[in-house]
Amino acid sequence: MAASSHRIMLGPLVAAIDQGTSSTRFLVFNSKTAELLSHHQVEIKQSFPKEGWVEEDPKEILQSVYECMERTCEKLTQLNIDISNIKAIGVTNQRETTLVWDKETGEPLYNAIVWLDLRTQSTVERLINKTPGRNKNHLKHKTGLPISTYFSAVKLRWLMDNVDEVHEAVVSHRAMFGTIDSWLIWCLTGGKSGGVHCTDVTNASRTMLFNIHTMDWDPELCKYFGIPMEILPRVRSSSEIYGLMKSGSLSGIPISGCLGDQSAALVGQMCFQDGQAKNTYGTGCFLLRNTGAKPVMSDHGLLTTVAYKLGRDKPACYALEGSVAIAGAVVRWLQDNLGIIGSSEELEKLAASVGTSYGCYFVPAFSGLYAPYWEPSARGIICGLTQFTNKSHLAFAALEAVCFQTREILDAMNQDSGIPLTQLQVDGGMTSNRLLMQLQADILCIPVVKPSMPETTALGAAMAAGAAEGVSVWSLNPEDLSEVTSEKFEPQINPEESEFRYARWKKAVQKSMNWETTEPVGNGNGIPEEGR
Repeated sequence: MAASSHRIMLGPLVAAIDQGTSSTRFLVFNSKTAELLSHHQVEIKQSFPKEGWVEEDPKEILQSVYECMERTCEKLTQLNIDISNIKAIGVTNQRETTLVWDKETGEPLYNAIVWLDLRTQSTVERLINKTPGRNKNHLKHKTGLPISTYFSAVKLRWLMDNVDEVHEAVVSHRAMFGTIDSWLIWCLTGGKSGGVHCTDVTNASRTMLFNIHTMDWDPELCKYFGIPMEILPRVRSSSEIYGLMKSGSLSGIPISGCLGDQSAALVGQMCFQDGQAKNTYGTGCFLLRNTGAKPVMSDHGLLTTVAYKLGRDKPACYALEGSVAIAGAVVRWLQDNLGIIGSSEELEKLAASVGTSYGCYFVPAFSGLYAPYWEPSARGIICGLTQFTNKSHLAFAALEAVCFQTREILDAMNQDSGIPLTQLQVDGGMTSNRLLMQLQADILCIPVVKPSMPETTALGAAMAAGAAEGVSVWSLNPEDLSEVTSEKFEPQINPEESEFRYARWKKAVQKSMNWETTEPVGNGNGIPEEGR
């Protein structure tokens, strides 16, 4: 009897698909308390066919979503929670990752090209060379972004130039382009049998084809990249019913929230006020600061992006963003490539055992440098080595690198906004590393605040889904939002030492620059193909 009465008390539940670079998760929240009730996670394989190339299999990604959903439903049933209480599903995703599929067969025409892939460097140089004054910020007034390998349009251009199947599907009007959110929503709402081809404003704003002022695809931008507008998904708000689940245990439930992962974390951290900011430590590191209803253009190498638009009739909110390509990925590299650690927990132990990098600095510019430099020619560098340096110092230097990269972005953000942040809200997988969090506070010289429930990205997507018109089980009014318990890390070293270490880091960054040129020396980035 007690169990069944407990089932009734929970009230409406909201689920979220969190499809990240290294894993897929499905999580279910109580819409009244924001409590996480159950979840399941599946790792995603990345393939590196050539140096600088990063791909994932779209069908594996889709399969992982179904697997996470079914497993989570099983877990809820075991907990005696009725899955018919799930009223909506939100989607949040790794951004910029690009794929093209055939709308008639539903098959992907190539692997998904992951956001940190570098194969488009020669495409980027060609595009920059045709701008007046060879200016990488030529499109920034419309897009808020520099022309870079990071964004979807150049990846899509590469696919159209280099993959025959994609080229043919575009010519015969069978091609559909999407970022991961679009692929998942299309498949989950029926695929080739009536699937909904859409994206939300936050994901659209990372393609370089979207005008962040008109809030729609821009014909001039599409012409600039030579991309036919018919292959693009329809742009919707981040919180509305896009369609219904067509199969599995959750068939018939509306998909009603969609946010790129960094925007979702901003919502999940409740950063709804102008000036509030969060940093997410995932594969990369992403610091977003809410700038309210007006897009603020950066003079210090940050991106201007759409933060969220929580309803069709609601205003769009913008953010300044600093993007770092390699954060958690450095842990994976130390584990898989160098084999000096067996797990991320081991990294923390190794680093803690020495408590210093002993003058060793690690700039993990594996995919060039993103914000605030936007320097694709940079490559990873480890410097300041002595005979005394061992793997523990290297582990410490790797953690410090994540903190220094965040510091560079925070500095840029403070300069752009003129109002320094007094504390940093953090989330993401790496925040479970307490040494990292303490280091971050020391290097920023401000407190770092971590919520006790670190799944803020999924929470943000669930909030958007639950608040959608026609679902309305989650209130986003500030007075209705549940208080989040958190832990605070205060700076513990003197600022002089912090500044000294930061200055040395910046010196190391300079040494990592201008390493790679795009001369065709077997770098396999398709240069001869370019003329097609």
